[in-house]
Amino acid sequence: MSHAAAPAVSFLPKIKIEVAVRSDLVERIVKAIASATKAGQIGDGKILVLSVESAMRIRTGETDLAAL
Repeated sequence: MSHAAAPAVSFLPKIKIEVAVRSDLVERIVKAIASATKAGQIGDGKILVLSVESAMRIRTGETDLAAL
């Protein structure tokens, strides 16, 4: 019974950043993040833009835009 060598696997370190901003700031924030993080390499990352239905700052009870 022969054992073939397992292929080498190399994982890139990853980080996850979540940011909630007003909709009028989304394009500017996306451009800033992309500009600051783009190295032209595999693993540069992805930016996902999602809608937030509502938000609440627990400490103050502020909601929606005031909570951001």
